Amino acid sequence: MKIKQVVVTGQHQVELQNTELDENKLGPNEILIETEYTYISTGTELANYSGKEPKVFQPGAWCAYPWKSGYANVGIVKDVGERVARVKVGERVFTYGNHASAIRYNADRLVASVPASINPAIAAASRMAGVAATSIIVSEIESSPWVVVFGLGMVGNLASQAFHIRGCRVIGVDPVEARRKIARQCNIPYTVGGVSVEVQEQIKEITNGEMGQITVDAVGHSQVVLEALKATANYGQVVLLGTPRVSVDGDLTELLSDVHLRWITIRGALEWCLPMYTEAGNHVSQFSKQQMIFDWIDRDQLRIEPLISHHLKPEQIKEAYDGLLNTPNTHTGVLLEWN
Repeated sequence: MKIKQVVVTGQHQVELQNTELDENKLGPNEILIETEYTYISTGTELANYSGKEPKVFQPGAWCAYPWKSGYANVGIVKDVGERVARVKVGERVFTYGNHASAIRYNADRLVASVPASINPAIAAASRMAGVAATSIIVSEIESSPWVVVFGLGMVGNLASQAFHIRGCRVIGVDPVEARRKIARQCNIPYTVGGVSVEVQEQIKEITNGEMGQITVDAVGHSQVVLEALKATANYGQVVLLGTPRVSVDGDLTELLSDVHLRWITIRGALEWCLPMYTEAGNHVSQFSKQQMIFDWIDRDQLRIEPLISHHLKPEQIKEAYDGLLNTPNTHTGVLLEWN
């Protein structure tokens, strides 16, 4: 089968390549999927495309160039291996497949049927909600705490919505007014911006001096983590939702002392630490998380559509990556349409 595949060939270099996909005898746990939509991750994908992630230059690393990008795919099942029981031929499924017109996919990784009531394009974009929702899974949420989310890009916005759905009082922080405006359209009641001192004062005023019982870095920048720590109440939690990739000079003792003296808990929230499917003694998994997200979308609690700024063809992948990287205020989210 002739297919088209997105490949990041080098730093700031990406191509839509023509290649062959062997559609013959599938492995026992494999699925053949014809892609309808894929969604671009502005975190991992842009870090690898821009070279911000150093592993792209390490031969043999998971993301080393040339790298077949993408991990948000919705399509129709065309064939299944003999042991596949989760899905059937003809079903529309959500997977962590990459940007390609068709894929062979191992069903041991996440595969979830897309409800007929959900737009398949929105289902593909919901992948970023899966990244974001890990923040509520690792947090200890009691009563209705103040939650302050730093960064209102797609992941930060969706994390804010997730906390709001869970009954938290949420404040979104971002220097860009356009992002704050979208957040307000997505039921985030409070948004603030400005320089550090102004942000901290606004948080203090909104919370009546309580500050955030939970604060979240949804940017992936160590300086933002320091800002989040300042906004965290005594005995509070700081959640690292973004992956820190930028080196920042600072006084580590000052940070650790603040954590120690105020009894702050710092929690990592990398979603890959969750099992793909429910295991004995652990009912939370990638699968249960995605089912929760589909339920939120179905009940119109989670708003994703306002975050999708562009619907592009795969042939426009270079435009998509460069737009997301260089003009994030206008390119808030890019969906690739394969059909």
